[in-house]
Amino acid sequence: MDYVKKYGELIKDKAVTRPDAARSMIKLGLKAENTRTKLLPKKEMPEAFRMLTHLAMGSVLSALEQPEQSCWTNIFAPVEIMQCFGLQCVSMECLSSFMSGFKIEDYLIDYAENEGIAPTLCSYHKNFIGGVDAGVLPKAAMSVTTSMICDGNINTFRHMEVKHGVESYVIDVPNEYSLEAEQYVVEQLKELIAMLEKKTGKKMDMDALKETIRRENASKTCYRHFLQEQKHRYYPNTMTLDLYMLFATHLDIGTQKTLDFFRCLEEDVKHYPEFNGKGILWVHLMPYYQETLQQYLNYQEKYYIQACDINLDYMEQMDEEHPLEALARKMLLNIYNGPYERKVRMVRELVEEFHSDAVINFCHWGCKQSSGGVMLLKEEMRQAGVPMLILDGDAMDRRNSHDGQIKTRLQAFLELIDNMEEATSNDRICM
Repeated sequence: MDYVKKYGELIKDKAVTRPDAARSMIKLGLKAENTRTKLLPKKEMPEAFRMLTHLAMGSVLSALEQPEQSCWTNIFAPVEIMQCFGLQCVSMECLSSFMSGFKIEDYLIDYAENEGIAPTLCSYHKNFIGGVDAGVLPKAAMSVTTSMICDGNINTFRHMEVKHGVESYVIDVPNEYSLEAEQYVVEQLKELIAMLEKKTGKKMDMDALKETIRRENASKTCYRHFLQEQKHRYYPNTMTLDLYMLFATHLDIGTQKTLDFFRCLEEDVKHYPEFNGKGILWVHLMPYYQETLQQYLNYQEKYYIQACDINLDYMEQMDEEHPLEALARKMLLNIYNGPYERKVRMVRELVEEFHSDAVINFCHWGCKQSSGGVMLLKEEMRQAGVPMLILDGDAMDRRNSHDGQIKTRLQAFLELIDNMEEATSNDRICM
């Protein structure tokens, strides 16, 4: 029996007339899974990833249990500032992913569409909108997003402001870096701080912000050391754990818990065996629920996901003595900001650094950014002689997942990279 699906059906039944009860069931489910991971973790799960699981679930639980102390964001928002005001940042995409984890995304997506939300909107956004509008997800204290990459965030949070009174702030990030652009973003960060001071009744502590950035820098150093060591070691992971990494690399970056996780990650990998399988660099979103991908990639040494580019979008050390300028540069120089060619160059650098055997790019339905630019990346990988598989699907809505097609293409691709040693050095492979 699929117990998660059964539990999800009970949540959906409650959501119709008692959305508060449905929310209580979600919180109960998260607490139960958190406890299970602590007491009876899967034997394959490394110690650091157990810490990561608790970090991710704890962040979502905090947003559900204390919504008045939470802030909706996208993953590129300057969460370091909100942390200084005691706000727990949680992204719309991560909340949607957890709702999908309970297998209730169909109800929430249909709810949004039935009240007039366009069917062509990204399923992450529809899932989130449906959750809040149905009363299953509680209102946050405020929302902060950026103009980077996804134009859906601005409209989604505007909908929340108009319909639910959740005040929002949008940071306009220019496409190219310059000193003028940096100062333009800094001025907006000052406006955001003034808004937070008014809303919370607290004054901004710049020393606390500097300390947050110190921890962020230390976390990135540990992560880089892990990635270097991982190039020749097998450190068991799953697509879900790679998604949880977004909490460590973005939403909770700069916290002491996150630094503790990265320190554990850096040391723990040294105790794992040499890696002899195929290293795969993943690009863009992960359909964690997809059965065929789970079968071939979760806790599998033969085909190993080395990293996801989203978690490596800005790895530079930040100037802690000038924190606002540092946060502005972090957004301006993010590989996901500006022309797609910036991301293409970064992916090629990562492939070379990790000695990746292949690249998989998942084009999420409704995401114009990934679908529109993927052919540029395909051409770059072709020139580099790196096998690349492009998969189309829905990372959120199971009803849009076509397992047969994904299985056929993935199996053919994996067979192809298995036989790479037999190919000549001039072979260039893309699918």
